[in-house]
Amino acid sequence: MATPLEQVVEIVCRIGELPALDPDLDVYEAGLESVRALEVLLELETAFGVSIPDAEFVEHRTARRLADLAVRLQQGAAS
Repeated sequence: MATPLEQVVEIVCRIGELPALDPDLDVYEAGLESVRALEVLLELETAFGVSIPDAEFVEHRTARRLADLAVRLQQGAAS
């Protein structure tokens, strides 16, 4: 089973049509077009079963930070 970070990288790469992604690089600097950001957000919410506030999504601009955010939201929802 893929780790949360691997899941985020896969989603961003697939939707953003990126060949690879450094998990610590800003996803927009890596080539994700802003018009695809909503699709990434919705896919992340589905994959992790959480609701990601827009402001949080915008602030967490690397795959690593997005994965950490998704896990934190999952843990918060389970409490």
